[in-house]
Amino acid sequence: MLIQLLICDIVLIERLDINFEAGLSVLTGETGGGKSILLDSLSFALGARGDSSLVRYGMTQGQVTAVFDIASDHPTRRLLRDNSFEYEGDIVLRRVQSADGRSRVFINDQVASVGLMRAIGRLLVEIHGQHADRALVDTDAHRALLDAFGGFELEIIELEAHYRDWQDREQALSKHRRAVEEAAREAEYLRSSVEELRHLDPQNGEEEALAESRLRMMKSEKIAGDINEAGDLLSGARSPVPVLANLVRRLERKIPEAQALVKPVVRAIDRALDALGEAQDGIDVAMRAINFDPHELEIAEERLFSLRAAARKYGVAVENLPRLREEMEINLADLDVAEITLKRMEKDAEAVRALYDIAAVSLSARRAEAARHLEQAVMMELPALKLERAEFIVEITVDGEQRGAHGIDTVEYWVRTNPGTRLGPMMKVASGGELSRFLLALKVALADRGSAPTLVFDEIDTGVGGAVADSIGQRLKRLSERVQVLAVTHAPQVAARADAHFLIAKLETGEEGRVTTRIHLMEPQERQEEIARMLAGAHITDEARAAARKLLIGESETILS
Repeated sequence: MLIQLLICDIVLIERLDINFEAGLSVLTGETGGGKSILLDSLSFALGARGDSSLVRYGMTQGQVTAVFDIASDHPTRRLLRDNSFEYEGDIVLRRVQSADGRSRVFINDQVASVGLMRAIGRLLVEIHGQHADRALVDTDAHRALLDAFGGFELEIIELEAHYRDWQDREQALSKHRRAVEEAAREAEYLRSSVEELRHLDPQNGEEEALAESRLRMMKSEKIAGDINEAGDLLSGARSPVPVLANLVRRLERKIPEAQALVKPVVRAIDRALDALGEAQDGIDVAMRAINFDPHELEIAEERLFSLRAAARKYGVAVENLPRLREEMEINLADLDVAEITLKRMEKDAEAVRALYDIAAVSLSARRAEAARHLEQAVMMELPALKLERAEFIVEITVDGEQRGAHGIDTVEYWVRTNPGTRLGPMMKVASGGELSRFLLALKVALADRGSAPTLVFDEIDTGVGGAVADSIGQRLKRLSERVQVLAVTHAPQVAARADAHFLIAKLETGEEGRVTTRIHLMEPQERQEEIARMLAGAHITDEARAAARKLLIGESETILS
């Protein structure tokens, strides 16, 4: 519940520090005293929109702090924990509005976002009043209240689990389907590529080995060419051996004639022939040792060219071609497996959706039954609230194709304010006063189920007479036995039932005629005087005081009885 509200420099409020207790607290005062400002300040601390006009004139900033004492298992604590905020002890919401338009948010003294403050505010406080933008605007809230009334917490948890499971499977299925479709588009390319790489059959380290072999053979080719040239010179058509041999034979015939001159020449030429023979033998040995085969070099160069061409085509290094082939083969195999997996995933998703549908249809039927009971409970409250000719209807639209975490139902509260008038959504058809009373009847019918721990009712007794105002007071009192209730009221019958009665008034500060709003928790005698004022107006009579005393005594006797 709300235990403290501190307001500083907001509109007409210089400083207010209000402590609240459990039960029913009412705020009264003359029109223009500042009751609306106080509620607007509370809304601001709960995440409502702010602007520079909220800051008190002449001040650089204003701020509102709301302090709550809530149960240890309240959803707010889980929300704070999930957002890494301190969640033990009191919950403190503080909002600072600067005159330049900027706004700052603090939750438990940690900087926070307005969105988180608004989410927490919705869990802690409901404000019902003349303006439809205060509560129950979102039809999801209508559905949540019906579920709370029916006690469907376990069914909702089960349904949400089925929905999350189904959504997770659908997301995984969608992702897998896209992958299969993409793989299928590439399947022909993969098959031709795998066939090409299988035919090429690249091996690890093959490029390096081929390059080294090619370089070695190219060197051997050059050496072999030079040796072949030497061989051709010694044994070919230009060989000097036949010429020298013929010359030796001719000189040998001349030896008898000039032995001393010719014989040394013959011996020298013989040595030269021997040396040329040795050279020829060396050339033969060298050629056999080189063992150079031009065809092998051609094969190596063609292989190297093929590998490098494939590497350029597939955009990888030659050394990665074997791995690419393996990956493509795996992808082709995976495509077949993926198509089988896709069918299995589709069946699994359909099975989970079927479980969801069964749970959703079951919950929808239970909601329809609970809706009839809620209609009856609310209708029982309407006559005492001067809505005896009105109808309250829980309109449920079922759409099996519009699946959500909370089912297939759209729930909206509809009303008919008088026979013959248009039936339509409560938030649109009912007037401000009627809407407030419908909401009060709804809250009484719901008791404390689906309710925030603090309920605020803003002038819901506007435009009603004494008996209806008394009925409103009775119902607010009943509500306050289960949740904290704050009510801004002009009805003395409501004020008389309060556990705590606050008076709001404007006072002059003496500073150039400026005024400020003050709030005061009244003692019993002061309460009697205020209720007498509410009964009589500006001129309080003895009769009004007596009537006020009777209202207060009657309420006390009611409580004692």
